[in-house]
Amino acid sequence: MNIKQFIKQHREEWNRLEQLINILQKRKSAYTAADIEHFNKLYQKAAQNLSYCQTFFPKEEVTLYLNGLVSKAHNLLYKDQTTSFKQIRHFFSTTFIGLLLGQWKAVVIAMFLFTLGALGSFFSVINDPLHLYSILPADIAQNVDPERLGSSDGAVDSPLMSASIMTNNIQVAILAFAGGVTFGLLTVYVMIYNGIIVGALAALFWQYGKSYDFWAYIVPHGMIELTAIFIAGGAGLLMGYKLLVPGQFSRSFHLKHQAKRSVQLLLGTVPLFIIAGIIEGFITPAAISLEWKYIVALITVFGLIFYVLIGKILLDRSLSKGM
Repeated sequence: MNIKQFIKQHREEWNRLEQLINILQKRKSAYTAADIEHFNKLYQKAAQNLSYCQTFFPKEEVTLYLNGLVSKAHNLLYKDQTTSFKQIRHFFSTTFIGLLLGQWKAVVIAMFLFTLGALGSFFSVINDPLHLYSILPADIAQNVDPERLGSSDGAVDSPLMSASIMTNNIQVAILAFAGGVTFGLLTVYVMIYNGIIVGALAALFWQYGKSYDFWAYIVPHGMIELTAIFIAGGAGLLMGYKLLVPGQFSRSFHLKHQAKRSVQLLLGTVPLFIIAGIIEGFITPAAISLEWKYIVALITVFGLIFYVLIGKILLDRSLSKGM
């Protein structure tokens, strides 16, 4: 049986299971025996379909779809998520990591686009410093002064700065994500443009011999902040790609299901932006040595790696229980 025949044969059952999940999640009263029996039959069939897909269609989108459907059904059937706290914990410890690992290629592409823009503007300003004024927004180009870097350490309104930075970064992430509905074109622009800004600034500080100082003020919050932006950008790119190349499913199907996964990826970045905003508002401008700023950056990198590894372990355990 090929994949088209497989989807056509079972799609109706999957749709019924998805509809029943939504009904049971919204229902306030207790479930009837008939509800549970019907739900359990559809769940068992979907689990068998998932096992079949993992064997014969491991890289097809239908396998990813069924994995999510079976996971939702399992959580509802066995009441693994009975409280809001458990739902939040499960999302950030398992669901988000699963989405991230399943769509890591799109995140890497977003990072590549950012890097492409950064390298282009860096070498442009290195070759001709006057290009800085045509690349950077006027307010940034006129106010940045490499000689004054670090002069205001310890003298800023940290809470206000943290909130402002956090809000701005989340807006960038939302724009990168929402760009997916333009078939990813806006997302591509956002990623390249933000890379251009960073690359031009890096070139300016390079010319003043301040690169070590510049990156000391960027990487403590930047490692987490850029990771979150890359994830949001990857979510937008993937949604745009699925709309452009729908494959076995219709564009309306992708707009519904891929947009849902992309929104979940975006929501998963919110804590990262909060952490980055706190670091950028309180630690980056603090009157501490540059070496300590780099140490903070290393801590954030190890923290991200540890988070993904632990999430991967919890995800594997969750999937093994579901099967």
